[in-house]
Amino acid sequence: MNEKDSHPTEGEVTPQGEFGSTAVRLDQGHVVGDGGIPARFENPGFPPHAHRTADLSEVGAKTAERVVGGLFILSILGTLGFIVAYFAVDSEATMFIPGIGQTNALHALLGVTMALSLLGIGFGAVHWAKTLMPDQEEVEDRHPMRSADEARTDFVQILGDGAETAHLTRRPLIKYALGGALGLFAVPVVLPVLGGLGPLPGDDLSVSFWNGHKEEDGSYPNAPLRLMRDPQNTPIKASEVTIGSVFHVMPEGLLDLEEHVLEEKAKAAVLVMRLDPDDIKSQKEKDWGHQGIVAYSKICTHVGCPVGLYEQQTHHLLCPCHQSTFDVTQDCKVIFGPAKRPLPQLEITVDDEGYLISKGPFKEAVGPSFWERGSA
Repeated sequence: MNEKDSHPTEGEVTPQGEFGSTAVRLDQGHVVGDGGIPARFENPGFPPHAHRTADLSEVGAKTAERVVGGLFILSILGTLGFIVAYFAVDSEATMFIPGIGQTNALHALLGVTMALSLLGIGFGAVHWAKTLMPDQEEVEDRHPMRSADEARTDFVQILGDGAETAHLTRRPLIKYALGGALGLFAVPVVLPVLGGLGPLPGDDLSVSFWNGHKEEDGSYPNAPLRLMRDPQNTPIKASEVTIGSVFHVMPEGLLDLEEHVLEEKAKAAVLVMRLDPDDIKSQKEKDWGHQGIVAYSKICTHVGCPVGLYEQQTHHLLCPCHQSTFDVTQDCKVIFGPAKRPLPQLEITVDDEGYLISKGPFKEAVGPSFWERGSA
């Protein structure tokens, strides 16, 4: 049957009730519908009730009973096995599991027995409900939710009469004063909440100790700072950084602070690595480094966790908290995980003695995103 045969031609009558009899063809142009819907929809009814095996014979019911009981007994055995394994298995013992390898025997047994305990209860309860519990269909007629037109009209009239008798329409001073009182009543509730948030952060989120000590006028000297080992607090020579090595670094003078040491250390923490310059794909990364030595913020751009794992062969930095992974050869671009921004790079060079120093602060805020995040 071709497309022409599948549709009635103009003027052709389609049998009443046939599926698609009221459909409008695309070649009919604009067709004005009546827009009507039935006052009540016909009750479609229920499909024929399918009787379960347990409903038809006592043998089927007994079988379902045994299955449910067996699942509950499996749960009991799982719980008892959990208790026995907890006390009887050495916490240092190991076992081989195909597909997984060598693993801690106690942890494996506790996991398996607890799974049996929970699954036995869950599967048993579901099978019980599906095979033995009552299987009846109940019908509750839905009454119209809309009030009658008379009731709706009376309600509007009552509201109008109430406003009139309360002098709201005749006494505007009361109306406006009441509105102001109710509107301002939220201030005593909201004000302590907003006031309790503390002072605004200013530029604290956008700068770090790499900017230098903040002057009284609010400016930063941006003096070069030596890169110091953390926690030894000793300077690092470029010759000491070998390919594949990684140094946890903080700026010189940070430990001399009298307060907020941990806060400043959290923002200024840096990782220093040396790569073969030929492996670095970003020209900016090469320019901001020194002979393949690069420095990046240690603070993950997802939620601020420390990016503390460095894979020497692939040159990947991994945040162990949420598995965000950064490729050092591509300017710490995110290649896996929930982080959305690359790690900020710290521009470095060497001084006259060969020690690594910063050429300036981070050019953007470190850590997670926030509304005003931009250049530091």
